[in-house]
Amino acid sequence: MTQPLVTILDDEPEIRAILTDALDEAGFRTMAFGRATEFEAALRRNTPDVCLVDLGLPDRDGLTLVHRLALEQGAKVIIISGRAQVQDRVTGLELGADDYIIKPFDPAEVVARIRARLRSPRAAARQADTARFNGWQVHFDRYTLIDTRGQEQTFSHAEGEVLRLFLQSPKRLLTRAQMQESLGGAAGESFDRAMDVRISRLRTKLGEDPKNPRLIKTIYGAGYIFLGDVTWG
Repeated sequence: MTQPLVTILDDEPEIRAILTDALDEAGFRTMAFGRATEFEAALRRNTPDVCLVDLGLPDRDGLTLVHRLALEQGAKVIIISGRAQVQDRVTGLELGADDYIIKPFDPAEVVARIRARLRSPRAAARQADTARFNGWQVHFDRYTLIDTRGQEQTFSHAEGEVLRLFLQSPKRLLTRAQMQESLGGAAGESFDRAMDVRISRLRTKLGEDPKNPRLIKTIYGAGYIFLGDVTWG
Protein backbone atom coordinates (compact mmCIF):
# COMPACT_ATOMS: atom_id res chain seq x y z
CA MET A 1 0.00 0.00 0.00
CA THR A 2 1.34 3.44 -0.92
CA GLN A 3 2.22 5.47 2.14
CA PRO A 4 0.44 8.83 2.60
CA LEU A 5 2.16 11.84 1.06
CA VAL A 6 2.74 14.84 3.34
CA THR A 7 3.86 18.14 1.85
CA ILE A 8 5.71 20.63 4.05
CA LEU A 9 5.69 24.35 3.29
CA ASP A 10 7.94 26.37 5.62
CA ASP A 11 10.59 28.97 4.83
CA GLU A 12 12.86 27.80 7.67
CA PRO A 13 15.26 25.04 6.50
CA GLU A 14 15.65 23.72 10.05
CA ILE A 15 11.90 23.26 10.45
CA ARG A 16 11.65 21.50 7.09
CA ALA A 17 14.50 19.16 8.07
CA ILE A 18 12.99 18.34 11.48
CA LEU A 19 9.58 17.58 10.00
CA THR A 20 10.99 15.60 7.08
CA ASP A 21 13.12 13.42 9.36
CA ALA A 22 10.25 12.76 11.79
CA LEU A 23 7.77 11.93 9.04
CA ASP A 24 10.19 9.77 7.06
CA GLU A 25 10.93 7.79 10.23
CA ALA A 26 7.19 7.38 10.81
CA GLY A 27 6.74 5.89 7.34
CA PHE A 28 5.29 8.83 5.44
CA ARG A 29 6.38 10.09 2.05
CA THR A 30 7.37 13.76 2.16
CA MET A 31 7.98 16.72 -0.11
CA ALA A 32 9.32 19.94 1.42
CA PHE A 33 9.27 23.49 0.04
CA GLY A 34 10.52 26.86 1.20
CA ARG A 35 8.36 29.04 -1.05
CA ALA A 36 4.68 28.96 -1.96
CA THR A 37 5.36 29.19 -5.71
CA GLU A 38 7.41 25.94 -5.64
CA PHE A 39 4.77 24.29 -3.48
CA GLU A 40 1.91 25.26 -5.81
CA ALA A 41 3.82 24.06 -8.87
CA ALA A 42 4.34 20.67 -7.21
CA LEU A 43 0.61 20.39 -6.43
CA ARG A 44 -0.11 20.42 -10.15
CA ARG A 45 1.82 17.14 -10.42
CA ASN A 46 1.09 15.51 -7.05
CA THR A 47 -1.93 15.06 -4.78
CA PRO A 48 -0.87 15.12 -1.13
CA ASP A 49 -2.88 13.53 1.66
CA VAL A 50 -1.86 16.19 4.19
CA CYS A 51 -0.39 19.67 3.72
CA LEU A 52 1.63 21.23 6.55
CA VAL A 53 1.61 24.99 5.96
CA ASP A 54 3.44 27.79 7.77
CA LEU A 55 1.67 31.15 7.74
CA GLY A 56 4.79 33.34 7.60
CA LEU A 57 5.76 32.79 3.96
CA PRO A 58 8.09 35.10 1.99
CA ASP A 59 6.13 35.09 -1.28
CA ARG A 60 2.48 34.51 -0.39
CA ASP A 61 -0.05 35.18 2.35
CA GLY A 62 -0.27 31.90 4.25
CA LEU A 63 -3.91 32.28 5.27
CA THR A 64 -5.01 32.92 1.69
CA LEU A 65 -3.12 29.82 0.59
CA VAL A 66 -4.73 27.72 3.36
CA HIS A 67 -8.19 28.85 2.26
CA ARG A 68 -7.54 27.94 -1.39
CA LEU A 69 -6.07 24.55 -0.44
CA ALA A 70 -9.06 23.73 1.75
CA LEU A 71 -11.57 24.61 -0.96
CA GLU A 72 -9.81 23.42 -4.11
CA GLN A 73 -7.19 20.79 -3.32
CA GLY A 74 -9.17 18.46 -1.08
CA ALA A 75 -6.14 17.65 1.07
CA LYS A 76 -6.20 17.89 4.82
CA VAL A 77 -4.49 21.13 5.84
CA ILE A 78 -2.60 21.55 9.12
CA ILE A 79 -1.21 24.99 9.95
CA ILE A 80 2.15 25.05 11.75
CA SER A 81 2.83 28.58 12.93
CA GLY A 82 4.52 30.70 15.54
CA ARG A 83 1.36 32.80 15.79
CA ALA A 84 -0.05 31.68 19.13
CA GLN A 85 -2.92 34.13 19.60
CA VAL A 86 -6.40 32.62 19.86
CA GLN A 87 -7.64 34.85 17.05
CA ASP A 88 -4.94 33.53 14.70
CA ARG A 89 -6.02 29.96 15.44
CA VAL A 90 -9.69 30.81 14.97
CA THR A 91 -9.00 32.59 11.67
CA GLY A 92 -7.01 29.63 10.36
CA LEU A 93 -9.81 27.23 11.26
CA GLU A 94 -12.44 29.55 9.80
CA LEU A 95 -10.58 29.53 6.49
CA GLY A 96 -10.73 25.75 6.32
CA ALA A 97 -7.67 24.35 8.11
CA ASP A 98 -8.19 20.95 9.77
CA ASP A 99 -5.80 21.60 12.65
CA TYR A 100 -3.43 24.25 14.05
CA ILE A 101 -0.08 23.47 15.69
CA ILE A 102 1.92 26.21 17.43
CA LYS A 103 5.70 26.51 17.18
CA PRO A 104 7.84 25.35 18.88
CA PHE A 105 6.41 21.87 18.57
CA ASP A 106 7.27 18.29 19.42
CA PRO A 107 7.79 16.36 16.12
CA ALA A 108 6.07 13.35 17.71
CA GLU A 109 2.96 15.47 18.27
CA VAL A 110 2.93 16.52 14.62
CA VAL A 111 3.12 12.87 13.55
CA ALA A 112 0.29 11.99 15.94
CA ARG A 113 -1.88 14.85 14.67
CA ILE A 114 -1.33 13.77 11.06
CA ARG A 115 -2.26 10.19 11.86
CA ALA A 116 -5.39 11.41 13.66
CA ARG A 117 -6.44 13.45 10.62
CA LEU A 118 -5.88 10.47 8.33
CA ARG A 119 -8.09 8.32 10.56
CA SER A 120 -11.00 10.75 10.25
CA PRO A 121 -13.85 9.98 7.85
CA ARG A 122 -11.95 10.02 4.53
CA ALA A 123 -12.49 6.25 4.15
CA ALA A 124 -16.24 6.68 4.52
CA ALA A 125 -16.17 9.12 1.62
CA ARG A 126 -15.31 6.25 -0.73
CA GLN A 127 -18.52 4.45 0.24
CA ALA A 128 -20.99 7.21 -0.62
CA ASP A 129 -20.19 10.67 -1.95
CA THR A 130 -23.71 12.07 -2.41
CA ALA A 131 -26.47 12.72 0.13
CA ARG A 132 -29.80 14.54 0.12
CA PHE A 133 -31.58 16.20 3.01
CA ASN A 134 -34.46 18.69 3.26
CA GLY A 135 -34.14 19.87 -0.33
CA TRP A 136 -30.34 20.04 -0.28
CA GLN A 137 -27.86 17.90 -2.18
CA VAL A 138 -24.30 17.50 -0.96
CA HIS A 139 -21.49 16.13 -3.13
CA PHE A 140 -18.51 15.23 -0.98
CA ASP A 141 -16.38 14.33 -3.99
CA ARG A 142 -16.78 17.88 -5.35
CA TYR A 143 -17.13 19.68 -2.00
CA THR A 144 -20.38 21.33 -3.11
CA LEU A 145 -23.81 22.01 -1.66
CA ILE A 146 -26.78 22.51 -4.02
CA ASP A 147 -29.98 24.14 -2.83
CA THR A 148 -33.54 23.70 -4.12
CA ARG A 149 -32.95 26.33 -6.84
CA GLY A 150 -29.89 24.51 -8.16
CA GLN A 151 -27.45 27.09 -6.82
CA GLU A 152 -24.08 25.70 -5.76
CA GLN A 153 -21.66 26.71 -3.07
CA THR A 154 -18.45 25.09 -1.95
CA PHE A 155 -17.34 23.93 1.45
CA SER A 156 -13.92 23.06 2.82
CA HIS A 157 -12.70 19.55 3.58
CA ALA A 158 -12.83 20.35 7.31
CA GLU A 159 -16.44 21.53 7.06
CA GLY A 160 -17.26 18.46 4.99
CA GLU A 161 -15.97 16.13 7.70
CA VAL A 162 -18.37 17.67 10.21
CA LEU A 163 -21.29 17.66 7.77
CA ARG A 164 -20.68 14.01 6.88
CA LEU A 165 -20.63 13.09 10.56
CA PHE A 166 -24.02 14.77 11.04
CA LEU A 167 -25.51 13.11 7.96
CA GLN A 168 -24.29 9.69 9.07
CA SER A 169 -26.03 10.12 12.44
CA PRO A 170 -29.25 12.08 11.84
CA LYS A 171 -31.58 12.71 14.80
CA ARG A 172 -29.00 11.35 17.24
CA LEU A 173 -27.16 13.32 19.88
CA LEU A 174 -23.47 13.71 19.04
CA THR A 175 -21.40 14.75 22.03
CA ARG A 176 -18.20 16.71 21.59
CA ALA A 177 -16.30 13.70 22.89
CA GLN A 178 -17.84 11.52 20.17
CA MET A 179 -17.04 14.13 17.54
CA GLN A 180 -13.44 14.40 18.73
CA GLU A 181 -13.05 10.63 18.62
CA SER A 182 -14.49 10.44 15.09
CA LEU A 183 -12.78 13.49 13.61
CA GLY A 184 -9.41 13.28 15.32
CA GLY A 185 -7.35 16.19 16.53
CA ALA A 186 -6.36 17.15 20.04
CA ALA A 187 -9.14 17.43 22.58
CA GLY A 188 -9.58 20.66 24.49
CA GLU A 189 -10.14 24.33 23.74
CA SER A 190 -8.68 24.23 20.21
CA PHE A 191 -10.95 21.37 19.15
CA ASP A 192 -14.02 23.00 20.71
CA ARG A 193 -13.28 26.27 18.88
CA ALA A 194 -12.74 24.40 15.64
CA MET A 195 -16.14 22.72 15.96
CA ASP A 196 -17.85 26.00 16.82
CA VAL A 197 -16.31 27.66 13.77
CA ARG A 198 -17.14 24.85 11.34
CA ILE A 199 -20.70 24.38 12.57
CA SER A 200 -21.29 28.13 12.38
CA ARG A 201 -20.03 28.18 8.79
CA LEU A 202 -22.20 25.18 7.86
CA ARG A 203 -25.26 26.84 9.35
CA THR A 204 -24.56 29.97 7.31
CA LYS A 205 -24.22 27.97 4.09
CA LEU A 206 -27.46 26.13 4.86
CA GLY A 207 -29.29 29.42 5.40
CA GLU A 208 -29.93 28.68 9.06
CA ASP A 209 -31.22 31.30 11.48
CA PRO A 210 -28.31 31.60 13.94
CA LYS A 211 -30.73 32.19 16.82
CA ASN A 212 -33.04 29.30 15.94
CA PRO A 213 -31.41 26.83 13.53
CA ARG A 214 -33.74 24.17 12.11
CA LEU A 215 -31.23 21.53 11.05
CA ILE A 216 -28.17 21.68 13.32
CA LYS A 217 -29.40 22.06 16.89
CA THR A 218 -27.11 22.80 19.83
CA ILE A 219 -27.98 20.86 22.97
CA TYR A 220 -26.20 23.01 25.54
CA GLY A 221 -23.91 21.06 27.81
CA ALA A 222 -24.40 17.90 25.73
CA GLY A 223 -23.58 18.32 22.02
CA TYR A 224 -25.45 18.61 18.72
CA ILE A 225 -28.34 16.96 16.86
CA PHE A 226 -28.90 17.05 13.10
CA LEU A 227 -32.67 17.04 12.49
CA GLY A 228 -32.78 16.52 8.71
CA ASP A 229 -34.14 13.50 6.82
CA VAL A 230 -31.14 12.03 5.03
CA THR A 231 -30.81 9.71 2.05
CA TRP A 232 -27.50 8.57 0.54
CA GLY A 233 -26.49 7.80 -3.03
